[in-house]
Parts: sequence; C-alpha cells; structure tokens
Amino acid sequence: MHAIRVSDLRKRFLTTQALDGVSLEIQQGEFFGLLGPNGAGKTTLISILAGLTRADSGRAAIMGHDVVSDYRQSRRALGVVPQELVYDPFFNVRETLRIQSGYFGLRHNNAWIDEIMHHLALTPHADKNTQSLSGGMKRRLLVAQALVHKPPVIMLDEPTAGVDVDLRRSLWEFISRLNREGHTILLTTHYLEEAEALCGRIGMLKAGRIVALDATRNLLRLTNEHCAQLRLDTEAVPAAWQSRLMRDPDGSWRINFSEYSDLEALLADLRRANVQVTEMRLQEPDLEDVFTDIMKRT
Repeated sequence: MHAIRVSDLRKRFLTTQALDGVSLEIQQGEFFGLLGPNGAGKTTLISILAGLTRADSGRAAIMGHDVVSDYRQSRRALGVVPQELVYDPFFNVRETLRIQSGYFGLRHNNAWIDEIMHHLALTPHADKNTQSLSGGMKRRLLVAQALVHKPPVIMLDEPTAGVDVDLRRSLWEFISRLNREGHTILLTTHYLEEAEALCGRIGMLKAGRIVALDATRNLLRLTNEHCAQLRLDTEAVPAAWQSRLMRDPDGSWRINFSEYSDLEALLADLRRANVQVTEMRLQEPDLEDVFTDIMKRT
C-alpha cells in the first residue's frame, strides 16, 4: 500500500490550469520533497489530498483511502501544516492541542501533547493565548496541531517560511525522528538546501505538471556544472579569460566549468601571467543548480 497515491489529477481555476494530469506515488516511510516555483500547483495538490479542494478529475488516496469516497479515514491518516498562519484566538496553546485531539476522538492524549510541546519548544508558552504568540510560535503550534493524532502521513507546506534558525533546527530534528519511526513526510519548501539534506526522493512541478521525479542523489547527477571561486593578487586577468571569469561583490573571481581541464588551463595561464592565486574554493553542484536548470529547460 502506498502512503500517497495520485492518478492523473486535474484542477482548473477559471483560466488557470493548476494541475494538469499529475500522477505520483509515495511509499510508506519516505521523506519526499515536492518542489516548484510559485504557482506550480504544490498547494493545490496538498489541498486536494487534505480534502480542502476537490479535483476536476483523477483520483487521490492516503494510505489506500480515497480522499473523496473514504474521506474520514484518509483525513485521519493525514496531518497537514498549512502555509498560512491559521489559529483560534480564544484558546491557549494547550487548550488548542486538546481540542485538536478531540476532533479525532482522542480523550487521553496529554502525554503526547506534552512531548510535542517539548520538542517544538512550546512548553513555556503552554498557557499563553494563541493570539499573543509570535509568528514563529504560531508556526510551531501549527506543526503541533498536525502531529497531535500521530498521523502516519505528514504534509508540510512551507513549514519554515519566516521562522528563525533555532526553530528550523529543532523542527527538522523532530520531523526526522518521526520519519525514522515510520512516518511518511511530504515537504514543500523554497529552501532547497533543506530538501537536499532531508528528502530521499524529489518531484518537481511546473505549471501543474511533474517535470522531474527521481531520487535526490540521481537528480544531483543531472548537471555537471562546477564552480571555482578564486582570489588573485591582482585586479587584471589574462585577456583570454575575461569573458569566462565573473567578478563577485567581495572582489573574488568566479568561473563555471563542466570539465576540470578548463580549470587546469586557467591556472596554467594565470601562472604564465605571473598572477598568484591566494585562495581557491571549489563548489559542487547542488539541488538549486539542478532545479534552476530543469525549470529553464522545461
């Protein structure tokens, strides 16, 4: 049984085709990244899986439960952290989580609520009204609400947008632990370094279509573009390299190359011109390079 299964999903809003035949299968226990530019259809797909939006055609299921015909079981199997900050201003943090537990028929859930609050650093704020929380704390509360019924599938829609470094670190430690314990994670994020570090497999959406889908390590092999950053003891560079070398704001020089022989030729020409390299750093291709390349090509 797949944790998430989507077959030929289509959704149109007036003149905008938000999803155009999306098919996707995510195995149980995966940490899956769903990437794409703004307007690619990521949030629409998550809304359909969560039952907030109905597709025009196609099918979607969570843990084998159809999101339309078996919506009670599909929603019970799912925890969603939305992109927007949504909260009830009439309750404090602990009350909010107890009420959320009640939605799923959980009466004796205090131990798990305490554990969630501890891992998300919400314990000192347990008795504060949600309206008085900072934006980062409200984001933590949304994560806690999504986890309160221990769903096997967790969908995170831009969970670290606008939050501090400490929250990111603590959140990813907790989510990674849940993944190791068997929970399936679906993540959308514009922080591609997060997706590269966390996700075992990645799908890329553009204009409502999946344009790339593979293991993260395989996607990283799609580009052979490398980059070297050099500091030189002079402002002048050999004329033959002036079109290849780019000047960074910090005064260093940067060259993109696909073959290491290009870098060897540059260093040889610099030596012949009596130009010394005082510092050099090599940068391997990352997911951002691959993402940018795929979006351009498609």
